[in-house]
Amino acid sequence: PLLGYAPVFGVYGVGLLAALSAGALTTPRPPVLILLLSVWAGGWMLKGTDWTRPVGDPLKVTLVQGNVAQEMKFRPEMLDRTLLDYGRAVLASDARLIVLPETALPVLRTQLAPDYLEMLAEHARHNGGDVVLGIPESEGEGVYYNSVISVGSTQEGRYRKAHLVPFGEFLPSGFAWVLRILSIPMSDFSRGAPDQPPLRAAGQRLAVNICYEDAFGEERIAAARDSTMLVNVSNDAWFGASLAPRQHLQIGAMRSLEAGRWQLRANNTGYTAIIDAHGRVRNQLKPFTRGALEGRVQGMTGDTPYLRWGNWPALILMLSLLALARRWRNRRA
Repeated sequence: PLLGYAPVFGVYGVGLLAALSAGALTTPRPPVLILLLSVWAGGWMLKGTDWTRPVGDPLKVTLVQGNVAQEMKFRPEMLDRTLLDYGRAVLASDARLIVLPETALPVLRTQLAPDYLEMLAEHARHNGGDVVLGIPESEGEGVYYNSVISVGSTQEGRYRKAHLVPFGEFLPSGFAWVLRILSIPMSDFSRGAPDQPPLRAAGQRLAVNICYEDAFGEERIAAARDSTMLVNVSNDAWFGASLAPRQHLQIGAMRSLEAGRWQLRANNTGYTAIIDAHGRVRNQLKPFTRGALEGRVQGMTGDTPYLRWGNWPALILMLSLLALARRWRNRRA
């Protein structure tokens, strides 16, 4: 019943209303129950509101799930096999937009044979679209980025991950010894710019984020506002067969709800999925399998209240509820 509040108040507002509902259920007094029912009724009414609208024709997409085990992903002897598998998956697709996961190509771009990317780009041009893929990049001595690039019909685009994971993607000052102990490849990336615009590909404007950047929806509000579609590329192989990959999919669903945008999620081991503008998972691949998810998606335009005002409505709601609670307590006193 709180679903309709997501495009208005975002995840913090929905969490606040969930906490309010839980508190109300423990206080079965008529005024409190009336308030609870009013909150739920408001959510149901808002659920039917279309804050955004379709733009352009539906687009055929292919999302590739390579299912490369984490312990094998960066082994040199696996590189040729990985490149071959992803190359075959791209060449087998006739979709205008093809998306590969985070660091799908597990080698620095400068170390990759130039004709490999050209092969993918040529096939994308044949389809009248583009390939979006994850690949680490270097820029000068010791400067590395966890990047997503697009190749094909559109001028090459790029997104570099900005919200890095400490000890997984960068090392805080004074902790270089941790890297020597853990020996995690490519674990000291540099930050991308915080205000990167949407990536243009296959006639769409893609608000890209990498892995758990989608847990921080407010950081990509500007890009989402200017986008027609959301894209998340991830490698959840780190978490194995735990609850984390399913939770990550739910996080993505909340981002689609907040933004009123379809979302493409390409994940190395899963969940690779297509989510619509109402946060519903339209299709997904079974985790820990190799495959390609095909479907049709719709670009969207327009702003939800959350895209327009961010977390301010949730903050105002919280302060208003606190003020009401204080007045109620003072009256009882």
